[in-house]
Amino acid sequence: MKNFYSNGTRPMALITGGSGGIGAALAECFARDAIDLILVGRNKASLEATAEIARRKGVRAITLAEDLTLEGAAERIFAQVRTSGSRISYLVNNAGVGVFGKFAESSLEQELAMLRLNTLVPTALCKMFLSDLVENQGRIMNVASLAAFQPGPYMAAYYGSKAYLLWLSEAVGWELRRSGVSVTAFCPGPTRTGFAAAAGMEESGLIKGKRLDDASKVAEGAYLAMHAGRAIYIPGWVNRALAFSSRFVPRQWMLAAVSAMSAPRAPKHNR
Repeated sequence: MKNFYSNGTRPMALITGGSGGIGAALAECFARDAIDLILVGRNKASLEATAEIARRKGVRAITLAEDLTLEGAAERIFAQVRTSGSRISYLVNNAGVGVFGKFAESSLEQELAMLRLNTLVPTALCKMFLSDLVENQGRIMNVASLAAFQPGPYMAAYYGSKAYLLWLSEAVGWELRRSGVSVTAFCPGPTRTGFAAAAGMEESGLIKGKRLDDASKVAEGAYLAMHAGRAIYIPGWVNRALAFSSRFVPRQWMLAAVSAMSAPRAPKHNR
C-alpha cells in the first residue's frame, strides 16, 4: 500500500522504544505501508539498525538517541522534531521498563525513573503532539500491558503505571472521539523482548519456563487494531480471558493469584 497525502508527502510516525522488540516490529509495519519514521531510544546503534531496515523499504527514518527516564526528555524530543520540520500523524508510546522485586527492597531511584518513562513521558508526548495528530486525523498507540488490569505484587509500581496508561488512553480517546483521532491502548502479555532481562525478572514465574508471545506477531495485531480505531487491544484469547476475569474475581483472590504467578522461582537442585 502506498500511503501519501494529497501534496505528495508521506505521513510520519514517532515511535519511542524503537530500537528493538515490539517497537522495532511496529516500525517495520509502518515502513511496509510507506509511513516515514522517527525512532526514539537510548541505544543509537540499535536505533540505526531498525532505521536501516525501514529505509530499505523506501521510507525516511530519523533516529533520536534520548534517555526518556531523564527529566525534560519529552520536551527535548518535541523540540528536535519541530526543528526537523516534521509533523506526525502517528504517535506510538512504546518505551517502558519494569522493576522486579519486593517494593520495600527496590531502589527508589529505579522506581521513579520507571514512573517517568511509563507515565510522564507518554502523557507529555500525547499533549505536545496533539495539534499535529488532530490536524492529520492521526492515531495514538499507548503500549500498556496485561498488567494494567490488576495489581501486581513484586512489580507494584509497574502494574500501577500500566493501569494509569490504560485509563489515560481510554479517557483521552473518549474526549477525542469526534476529532478524527483515535487512541489505542495495546495490552500485551509476556512477550519475547529484552524487557524481562532489563527488569531483572528472569526468575519470575511469569517468565521462567513459559512460552512467550512473539513480538512481531503481537505488534502486527496492534498495528491493525490502531488503524481500526480500537480503544483496547489485547493479543491472544488467554490474555483476553485473564483481563476479562479480573472484573469478577474478588480482589484478594486476584492479588494472591498474581503473587503466586509472579514470585521468583527457586532454582531446582539435582539430588
